[in-house]
Amino acid sequence: MSTLVSNPAQGRPGIALVSISQLSTLCESVAPRYTEHARFFSVRAGYGAAVTALQAYVDAGKVDVVLAAGSNGAYLRDNLSVPVVMVKVNGFDVLSAITHAITMWPGAPIGLVLHETVSKELTDLSAWLNVALKQRAYRSIDEVRVAVDTLAAEGCTVIIGPGMACDLALRAGLHSVFLYSLGAVEEAFERSIELARMSRQKESKRVRLNTIVAHLRDGVAAFDEGGQVEVVNPAMLDLLGLDRAHDLAPQLARAVGPLLRETLDTDTASDERIEQVGGRSLIVNCVPIVEHGSRSGAVVTVQDALVAQRIDRSLRTSQRPKHLVARHTLADLTGASPALERVRRLARAGAAHDATVLLTGESGTGKELVAQGIHNASRRRGNPFVAFNCAALPEGLIESELFGHEEGAFTGARRGGKPGLFEIAHTGTIFLDEVGEMPAASQSRLLRVLQEREVMKLGAGRATPIDVRVIAATHRDLRALVEQGAFRADLYFRLNLLQIELPPLRERRDDIPDLARHLLRRSATRYELPATATERILEFLAPLFDQYAWPGNVRELDNLVARAAIYLGAGSSDAWQDLGDVFPEFGRVQAPPVLADRGKAVDSPSAAVTRDDVLRALEESGGNRAAASRALGIGRTTLWRLMKA
Repeated sequence: MSTLVSNPAQGRPGIALVSISQLSTLCESVAPRYTEHARFFSVRAGYGAAVTALQAYVDAGKVDVVLAAGSNGAYLRDNLSVPVVMVKVNGFDVLSAITHAITMWPGAPIGLVLHETVSKELTDLSAWLNVALKQRAYRSIDEVRVAVDTLAAEGCTVIIGPGMACDLALRAGLHSVFLYSLGAVEEAFERSIELARMSRQKESKRVRLNTIVAHLRDGVAAFDEGGQVEVVNPAMLDLLGLDRAHDLAPQLARAVGPLLRETLDTDTASDERIEQVGGRSLIVNCVPIVEHGSRSGAVVTVQDALVAQRIDRSLRTSQRPKHLVARHTLADLTGASPALERVRRLARAGAAHDATVLLTGESGTGKELVAQGIHNASRRRGNPFVAFNCAALPEGLIESELFGHEEGAFTGARRGGKPGLFEIAHTGTIFLDEVGEMPAASQSRLLRVLQEREVMKLGAGRATPIDVRVIAATHRDLRALVEQGAFRADLYFRLNLLQIELPPLRERRDDIPDLARHLLRRSATRYELPATATERILEFLAPLFDQYAWPGNVRELDNLVARAAIYLGAGSSDAWQDLGDVFPEFGRVQAPPVLADRGKAVDSPSAAVTRDDVLRALEESGGNRAAASRALGIGRTTLWRLMKA
């Protein structure tokens, strides 16, 4: 009979608690303290019955260790394939039990039942303790009965022993003291958990290794110290083109023998050698096998160079960091003005080809957003998008970041070297922001990369081919810089294959309300802006949409909208005070702000405007809402609200 003490949890080892006596109760009381470390199964059976009950758990992989005691534990240890931890009784446990018996039944003869052997020390000590103590040993359940009967026949009225002996003593009308202490059980639990953990780790490693070997596409062959083959997998035979119909050992020796002898003679590994075998390029490695500090052989691995190239491309694509992903598309360009439609049209045309694109325009106009949109609209979408600000680093670090370096190329170079951003962007797009700020020396190296489509690391002896699409951006006039001698003319013409100029915000004012609404919607979640405050904020900002110069462009509009969401979205009326300090932009326009304080109208140009006034102004302006709004001194949001009234 078995019961589950704790629910199974994947990752924790399983421990079976086996007993047919009082020990099971003690174990089950201790088990809850260790449920974070193991799963426990209580098996109330002994000997053959316990083996039968446990075998199902063992076959299912649920039990890693068995905890038991006495002859029952010894039997299980001989008949189970998993380790068995015994609850051990030490001298302190025996003395504690004897002391308890003397205290409870002074002067009563005491019988002690121990597993396997009696204690000679206790025999000598009993005279000093002035206690009548007799001992008997047992190795099986039948011997427990014999021991108890014998001690009872010899006049013992108190029996100290395992649970079975205590049960038999009670049935015979004798007193009993359970031999196993709480400390002994806790110690057995600790040993069981540690053994189960190590057993689980060992089994996990074995299964993992077998799985790897069974599915390995690389060729693997292991050799002993004398060069004799011990293990070879099928992939090795296929990669080397060996004939399986003949003896494989001499064929394998001819193929990898020179490399193997070199490794065994020098005791050093040979890494990533390129060998031509049967018209196929192979990457060959040979590593010594060291056991207990002594070399015992070597292992040779062989990989198809074409497979390595495919894996490299796959890793670049699927395991690149999140910051190498383009999040925006051309659909994220908000607005319908002719200037923005022109940007979309040119961006789509550029995305259809791998031509270099130069994005120009003032700061904050969204050049990186357009660059990401071009990448995501091109055939390179899904591959890396790497952005680099050419003005963000000192001149000495720019080349190391863009082109990479080998170990020891300069003082402070990273150990093992470092790939440059051009290598990281392989098969994808690299976005060079503020390219007009690039130092002259870096301009020369960038020009060579664009011309040759290969990059030379600092300190390297050979160039690495790359497949990268370049999108550059600047807020400066590169042609003027060329005329001043501050920018290379040949690099300018190389970059200026397809130029897209992004218009400043003041030149596409019709897009501002929709763009502000989009940005405000994004800020609403971040700053917990109530839905009812959106229209109030847009109406408040409306005078800026038509009359403010927007020197910071979309970036400034985003900041202004976020500021409005923070200050004007608050429920307190204090949030509407001192607006001149909070929004100094209104001081740079002619019309004062129009603001409804928590739904209550205040004195403003819009307070006297009626729907008839709006219709009349629209008629006079030929239906131009922006012109009608300016004529009435109200925002277009207010104009729209009055039209719907």
